[in-house]
Amino acid sequence: MAVEIKRIAPGESVREFMKVPHVVFEGDPHWIAPVGMLFEEQLDPKKNPFFEHAEAVYFVATKDGKLAGRCTAQIDHEHQKRYGDAVGFFGFFDTLDDPEVAKALLDAASAWLKERGMKTIRGPLSLSVNEELGCLVNGFDTPPYMMMPHHRPYQSTLIEGQGFTKAKDFFAWTYSVGEVPTRARRAHDQMVAEPSLKVRQVDLSHAERDMRIVMDIFNDTWSSNWGFVPMTESELRKTVQDFKLILRPEIALIAEIDGEPAAISIALPNLNEAARDLGGSLFPFGWAKFLWRLKVSGTKSGRLILLGVRKKFREQKKWMPLSVALYVMMNDRAQKLGMTHGELGWTLEDNAPVNVAIKAMGAKPYKTYRVYEKPL
Repeated sequence: MAVEIKRIAPGESVREFMKVPHVVFEGDPHWIAPVGMLFEEQLDPKKNPFFEHAEAVYFVATKDGKLAGRCTAQIDHEHQKRYGDAVGFFGFFDTLDDPEVAKALLDAASAWLKERGMKTIRGPLSLSVNEELGCLVNGFDTPPYMMMPHHRPYQSTLIEGQGFTKAKDFFAWTYSVGEVPTRARRAHDQMVAEPSLKVRQVDLSHAERDMRIVMDIFNDTWSSNWGFVPMTESELRKTVQDFKLILRPEIALIAEIDGEPAAISIALPNLNEAARDLGGSLFPFGWAKFLWRLKVSGTKSGRLILLGVRKKFREQKKWMPLSVALYVMMNDRAQKLGMTHGELGWTLEDNAPVNVAIKAMGAKPYKTYRVYEKPL
């Protein structure tokens, strides 16, 4: 039977779209079902401010009357405003090991983007560069951390089989909390002895103020990264709303130099650990388990999602050890929270200074995510 593609507009029911990964990853011990209500919110244009500057469509593939795959196609007008490169994106690309299904979905996404004037299709991005990024090409034997995708080993082969080529690789790093290298500890001690440096926790009673500082440093520090798109004001407010529920201030730090916010280091408890056995549902009793694991018992793992030093300070020799000092602080604070391991990243494959610093802390790259592209 031929592959059939169903097109879903944002705002329409996404239940079939959400069911697909339960079919694709059936029997995979490392897949963790996303929390359904959070996932549905991400796809809802009324709840996700991404759609204030983007348009998208969702596709579901069936074969022999059964669910076989899914993907999205989207155009981010903030990306276009910054780069003007006529690049459109695909994402949420999950399929059975079937080239016909992969072709039908990627053809549908390509056609939709081409109709709207795009010259290149790139992905997977689900939905933006600030959300889940890339196709897993290495590291299938461990579960993904929060906000990181998981794929079957054949998925990248199916993408490449449709003429897509590598655009960029991204690394995730595994890290064991504990003793830190002697050189890193010395850098830490050197920095904390500086009277002009103050490191404080994010203050949840002034969450919007502090998250605005975090996003300001994020936009400054990451602005030269490949594919970077700054967060909008609405996205900032939504981030504040979301992070207030899960943030542990002990591992959310802002460094100030002479009173000026200069660097950030933000880690989050690993939501996937807390949701590992819930099957994506928080009802009827999942909410209690989920919140207990996050707020009371605590997770044993966390993900360092942001660590950066503002450019003006990064260029001053005096403050070069600051990033390593922040790594050490995060290690020590995570240890006090009872965390034993974590993930750092993602990082760009060609961001040598950051990758060298992470290695110096004893972390190891253990997963590789690849973003592909193809001319339209």
